[in-house]
Amino acid sequence: MEARFSYYGSPVAAKFAKYINSAGKVVTDSTLPSTVQELVKIRASQINGCGFCTDMHTKDAAHAGETQTRLNLVAVWREATVFTEAERAALELTEQGTRIADAAGGVSDEAWADAAKHFDEEQLAALVSLIAIINAYNRMNVIVRQPAGDYQPGQWG
Repeated sequence: MEARFSYYGSPVAAKFAKYINSAGKVVTDSTLPSTVQELVKIRASQINGCGFCTDMHTKDAAHAGETQTRLNLVAVWREATVFTEAERAALELTEQGTRIADAAGGVSDEAWADAAKHFDEEQLAALVSLIAIINAYNRMNVIVRQPAGDYQPGQWG
């Protein structure tokens, strides 16, 4: 499979990517645990069918020390015993925030309250921002059919 066009070959797209990458750095540098950040990116990417992002974030997580068992179970986290309560709350918020169109009420008060039990206001801000950012990346890659499989950990810095 080949991408429909080179996202970074377009001046408009490259400029947009530069700004969204800057927004991503704000989240990366936040106090939201990096393990949670990778789990959120993986789960949203799975839901959105973004092979490129799923490939990237599973490889980055493994490179950072995440276990293969946990990576294998992200898609079925509700049935898995390997995630902390905080990670489960973040994954629930991610699923509801990613599937907004599927739920008339958007994100439930219960999902928000559960996340708020585990994360302070700055971490919640980072979590919400991360869910928005990864969904944007997923849509960019799915729309242009960015192929997956060749990513190497740390490739994008």
